[in-house]
Amino acid sequence: MVRTALTGGIGAGKSTVSRRLSDLGAIIMDADLIAREVVEPGTSGLAEIVETFGKKILREDASLNRPALGQIVFADEKKLARLNSIVHPRVAARMEEIVHAAPDDAVLVHDVPLLAENPNRGSYDLVMVVFAPVEERIRRLVDDRGMTRKDAKARIRAQASDAEREALADVVLDNSGSLASTLAQVDACWRNRIEPLRRS
Repeated sequence: MVRTALTGGIGAGKSTVSRRLSDLGAIIMDADLIAREVVEPGTSGLAEIVETFGKKILREDASLNRPALGQIVFADEKKLARLNSIVHPRVAARMEEIVHAAPDDAVLVHDVPLLAENPNRGSYDLVMVVFAPVEERIRRLVDDRGMTRKDAKARIRAQASDAEREALADVVLDNSGSLASTLAQVDACWRNRIEPLRRS
């Protein structure tokens, strides 16, 4: 089994890379999706978030109001750290369940946006970092996700720097050019880095 990590700042284009890796046969373990799963209504994760931040972070249907919670935590490092201490251990536990259920020769891709920020980041056979310049990421967040420039900048500032992510990287995938260029880099990474790990 080959365990890899895929990370990159918000708006860098991890989902594009992740889809290609899935097409090539990898099992994608998406930390964002799992982070949503562990705070669904009825979970202990959501109960602890409500206990910590109050009922004002709930929607009328008792689900988590992410924008409301985001406004609280992205403006305050201590509150963000507290939220991470609730969510991260639960995400890690769910990922371990997926690993135990995977076949022995699987290529697992842990899609972990906050790999550089998480002190318990685990060990991987290969770490892939998706890169795009900050201005391009802001443009994508504004155009594609409807954020304001101010919110986009705040989200980027709340994450690790490009240099901190690149310090962890075995492979940097530059997603600032064309889609074809990005996909070619992913294919090369699979052929030259992941397949040899599988064979060894």
